Amino acid sequence: MPRTTWRTTLLASAVVAALLAPTAARAEPANGAGHGAGHGAANGAGRTAGDRIPVLTDEHGRALTLRGWNVEDKANRGDAALSAVTEKHFRDMRAKGFNFARLLVFWDDLEPRPGRYSQDYLRKIERILDWAEKHDVKVLLDAHQDVFGPAFGHRGIPEWATRTDGLPFTPRPDDWFSEYFEPAVQRAFTHLYEDEDLRRAQARMWRVLADRFDDHPAVLGYDLINEPMGEVREGEDLATAARRIERDQLTPLYNRLADAVRSVDRDAWIFVEPTPIVGEGVPTGLGRIHDPKVVYAPHFYNTGMEAGADYDPAAGWIENYERAVTLYPERYKVPVVVGEWGPLNNSLPNMNRFYRDAMSSLGRYGSGWAGYVWCYGGGYCAVDGTGAFRTNKELTAEPYAEAVAGRVRSAVHDPATGVYRLVYDAAGRRGSRVTELSLPPGDWRVTARGAAVVLREGRGRARVLAAPDARVTVTVTRR
Repeated sequence: MPRTTWRTTLLASAVVAALLAPTAARAEPANGAGHGAGHGAANGAGRTAGDRIPVLTDEHGRALTLRGWNVEDKANRGDAALSAVTEKHFRDMRAKGFNFARLLVFWDDLEPRPGRYSQDYLRKIERILDWAEKHDVKVLLDAHQDVFGPAFGHRGIPEWATRTDGLPFTPRPDDWFSEYFEPAVQRAFTHLYEDEDLRRAQARMWRVLADRFDDHPAVLGYDLINEPMGEVREGEDLATAARRIERDQLTPLYNRLADAVRSVDRDAWIFVEPTPIVGEGVPTGLGRIHDPKVVYAPHFYNTGMEAGADYDPAAGWIENYERAVTLYPERYKVPVVVGEWGPLNNSLPNMNRFYRDAMSSLGRYGSGWAGYVWCYGGGYCAVDGTGAFRTNKELTAEPYAEAVAGRVRSAVHDPATGVYRLVYDAAGRRGSRVTELSLPPGDWRVTARGAAVVLREGRGRARVLAAPDARVTVTVTRR
């Protein structure tokens, strides 16, 4: 989550992005890979990026949509680690219609000393996963870092794995994200990517996590490193540096860590992130990750809005972001799940428009998202101390199809009327026949046309059973 000091540098890089975007490779659609689940399809907009991007699927082959929130405890560590995360988080999220949580875990808590893994920390993670399973929330385990780790006053990579070559670091508490550009922090990333012993240590850490949780029913996948950064070379602008870091350092890192995970877990999804520079519409330089279950997991933040500015619909930020962020999944045929999004000040005059535009855009190309952050209070929190949505955040709660047994033709929510309509071609005789819908709080009516029947309504859920190969239209309306 960026702050003001680095804003000028990054906004200048957006100009470079505009020059880079037209030359980026665009892949042809994979046969049958598209899902057409975006809002644009229903408005007669024709084929969208979403038609060329595969969908996330479950073990039954159903097309998944994930909607939820990050869950975190950055304040507590050691014996108190994760104590701020409670069962209430998952119960309340599910009650409001969300089925997904991105759980922040920290390498410095897991391995405080080289080779010594905290069994207590693993048990705490397992307890949280048990709560998620109880409330039917799928979890992404996110190896989180902010400004590398505790060597710089934050969380993430352990101090024993931090190498700076004696370069300087100046804390900037009023603009913490700019600390990523301190020489010591940038050099620490270079050593993490390049030093063989640190490479092995990071891979072992992931083997420990994946081995412990590979069979937990709540675990959907693993986010290998949060918001990775790197060292900007003399003479490089930020966009060029980001693409080089992604190409030359992050791509090999993700392939190494994916291999480590696969040595103990063959089923979970592997989530890979570009650098945060993608937020300004800079296409990623990531290459192919050689794994059959990869998810592209960019973040969706705007530097101006993070610095306190209101949303400007005329600036075209969301449109530029969408064009840039869909290039990688189109080329490499991987699903997209946005791992973080949501402004700090959600009550400014144009924020209602922002949430509507953002929800529409995210629906055009993604298999889901995790907002930042599910907590009870102010700032980025989704809800206040009473559990009620904070201003405009209620717009994130709408009906959607959690799992579709077939190929989605369109899936559209009209915020003006509150009507949700799903059209899909049901799977054949060998596939699953049950489609699951999630409904936010309210009194909803679910109907199905085609060779299909609604099996159950109530408690925020509905299921539709369809005949093999039937064309089905499901409509959700308020009573």
